[in-house]
Amino acid sequence: MFADRLISATRRFGLLCVGIDPHPRMIPDFFGGDTAEGILAWGEAVVEIASRKVGVVKPQIAFFERHGPDGLKAFQRICSTARERGLLIIADAKRGDIGSTARGYADAFLSAKAPFECDALTINPYMGIDSLQPFFETALENDKGVAVLTRTSNRGAADFQTKRIEGIPLYLRVVETLKSYSLDFVGQSGWSGLMLVVGATGVNEGLAIRAAAPRTLFLVPGFGTQNDSVRDSLVTFENGEGGVVNASRSVTFSNEAKIARDRIAWEIAVSDAIDNAVESVNLAINANLKNKD
Repeated sequence: MFADRLISATRRFGLLCVGIDPHPRMIPDFFGGDTAEGILAWGEAVVEIASRKVGVVKPQIAFFERHGPDGLKAFQRICSTARERGLLIIADAKRGDIGSTARGYADAFLSAKAPFECDALTINPYMGIDSLQPFFETALENDKGVAVLTRTSNRGAADFQTKRIEGIPLYLRVVETLKSYSLDFVGQSGWSGLMLVVGATGVNEGLAIRAAAPRTLFLVPGFGTQNDSVRDSLVTFENGEGGVVNASRSVTFSNEAKIARDRIAWEIAVSDAIDNAVESVNLAINANLKNKD
């Protein structure tokens, strides 16, 4: 089961997930710049460094799609390289639609012959359960996972996610509705691979989601770039596990990486940034564990 593979990876490497987001105009010239060839070389270099330090990567497909077919080929190659290096891949595509369209998206990422094969896929629940079921079915058939957008930390999230329905915030309605489906994804570790995407929006909201989904893995995005407290983000993790915390720009586009004049200096900068992020997450987990004692 996907949940067991993720728990095994985090027990070995820790909770950090490295995001692979080739932002416009930010790929160094020595990789080829902001071109399909450049993002491929850059992304494979990120994978090579990450594979020695973390167990999970999360490529964001939007930054590849903007380069058209060649960009999608780069995404495909990077995922293939990550798999060869033993990394788990959470494809960040936030898909969501109904019927055969949803099945098409699911087949593209989660099926046995998926052209963009990954271990889990982010999906959007706000069209309803019928828009999620094809993803659930395809994931279960192939021992894959899904990560459902639940409570995100962007400013506009409050426009809908916190609106109350019969006294309960919409994001908690999502969690409650997913409960029965979550059971199908539970592995031997006792965790469910029907993940919830939970941004660091405050301790109380995170704890409310954890109370409603005590054995569901969380994907916590935005570490290092959205001014979120690492400690607050991880207060919902149980005994040092319960999902992954994603870091993207803070590690791949750190200040040192931005000013690197050659690949060697860039590799050192990215390696150090990942090490620092891993240490920050570990310190936060240890601090939370001490507070519980």
